Amino acid sequence: MKVAGFTFIRNAVQNDYSIVEAITSILPICDEFIVAHGNSTDTTLDLIKSIGSPKIKIIETVWDDSVREGGRTFALETDKAFKAISPDVDWAFYIQGDECVHEKYLDTIRKEMEASLNDPNVEGLLFNYMHFYGSYDFYAHSRRWYRREIRIVRNLPGMESYKDAQGFRYNGRKLKVKHIPAYIYHYGWVKAPGGLKTKVKNTGRFYNSDDEWIDRTYNEDYEFDYGNAERLLKFKGTHPQVFQDRVNRSNWKFSFDPTKMGRKMNFRRKLLAFIEDLTGKRLFEYRNYVIVKRS
Repeated sequence: MKVAGFTFIRNAVQNDYSIVEAITSILPICDEFIVAHGNSTDTTLDLIKSIGSPKIKIIETVWDDSVREGGRTFALETDKAFKAISPDVDWAFYIQGDECVHEKYLDTIRKEMEASLNDPNVEGLLFNYMHFYGSYDFYAHSRRWYRREIRIVRNLPGMESYKDAQGFRYNGRKLKVKHIPAYIYHYGWVKAPGGLKTKVKNTGRFYNSDDEWIDRTYNEDYEFDYGNAERLLKFKGTHPQVFQDRVNRSNWKFSFDPTKMGRKMNFRRKLLAFIEDLTGKRLFEYRNYVIVKRS
């Protein structure tokens, strides 16, 4: 079995993306790792090279900044990285620049790839998600946040990134996947208020072509509303070892009143949240995949 990791990145230093942690978190179970480095204006390329692993292959890309609807640019860059994977690779492990995998899951992930290697009915592996928010001590849990997504796919022609690179499609249809007992830790919303303002403004340009609206909305007076998470829960586990240094360096204070977090939820959403808490089932959930097997 041969495994490739792949990702895309641009201006990681400027936007404070944890791309080094993302790559190194899954590098131990990868035989090669493709990084599609976009036309950065900072030292991102040097940052990637500093990892110093012979497994890493960097391809230089140029982002099409004219594609500004629905985050489609991110999918196009993901596809560039995927197409650079060696043809003899069996599984392709995708990770984004603000994601990380805890080392405690690596053995499980490898075993799941081995177990499904010769099962053509499994085209990808579905991970659980934990979305950290505002602080490394809390994670968001509500219908606003996808709770599962595909991160390992077969290396097949016709495999493509979908919409804004959240998931994948195979020959234009949803993938048949196995749901595995492993998590992706998502850290993209763990920043000080100023950092989140920069994030939503820079990212917004890939979803909205109206520069004047973006500049007007995210002006000097803009303050990020942490209440948008709807519901935060205390994180009681440990962070990946490769991420611990970032956790130790965090120097902003994050506080919230848990009783106020759900006030923006209407009755329907509160009812569905209650049912999910009671049964573990998320009714009417959008699924960008078809589950054919569970671990």
